Amino acid sequence: MLHLLITSCIWGLSFGLIGNRLAGLDPAMIALVRLSLSLLVFLPFACRGAPRLGLAAGLLLLGAVQFGLMYILYIASFSHLPSHAVALFTVLTPVHVALLADLRKGRLAPRPLLAAVLAAAGAVAAQWRQPDAARLWLGFLLVQGSNICFAAGQLLYRKLMRTQETVSNHQAMTWMYAGGVMVCLPFALLGYRSDGFAPTREQMIVLGYLGVVASGVGFWLWNIGARRVTHTGTLAVMNNAKIPVGMLLSLLLFREDVDRWRLLAASAAMAAAVLLCEWPARTRDASAA
Repeated sequence: MLHLLITSCIWGLSFGLIGNRLAGLDPAMIALVRLSLSLLVFLPFACRGAPRLGLAAGLLLLGAVQFGLMYILYIASFSHLPSHAVALFTVLTPVHVALLADLRKGRLAPRPLLAAVLAAAGAVAAQWRQPDAARLWLGFLLVQGSNICFAAGQLLYRKLMRTQETVSNHQAMTWMYAGGVMVCLPFALLGYRSDGFAPTREQMIVLGYLGVVASGVGFWLWNIGARRVTHTGTLAVMNNAKIPVGMLLSLLLFREDVDRWRLLAASAAMAAAVLLCEWPARTRDASAA
């Protein structure tokens, strides 16, 4: 779970950077630049050996959904919502993870779903503000489409990579980033033809951070954590850890006005949700030993 916590700290900075520093840039171009930088970082690992054709195609498709389509929808939502509202609407990601995991198994397990709902409630407690209603529903749908893509991607990666002992996470992520770039490219070309793409120096620095660190290193760490975490319920819960972490970073690093009581309430809800998933399994393991 350490990988998921580290990634949450990295991603805690992203909401404000996208909403306040990249405003006015085409969403598909932003997604393309981010994923292209991520691909360049991991490209040397692809030279060590290619996976078999079927696995490579599967990883390309997986990256197209989890990274490419997800980013297009996610970044487009900032055109209709303020960044705090985007963060708010991502609280439903763990619910999507829990539901998709149960649908894959053909049953509805109440404990992971309850943990996911508890995590969502904690994130709402941390992040709630009344968003501008003018484009609320379109922005909400864009965020939920992004949430579903990311939830499905991490579950499929977890399932796929647990059966692949010869392919490293580095190699797998290279092919997934390539799949994301392939999806973003045609949308980015359309956006470039209509609006152009002329980021400022500051925006280039932000894009570099988001592409290399938040996307490149962040998704790599997250998918490793998704692959290793014991329960899908814990994975669902950790999708919301970035929200109180983001508030904590704002408080400590940027001296922003953060409601400490909301932060404590959200953190307590996250911790309770993780324990709800992990405690019964550890009890069973101890009994079996």
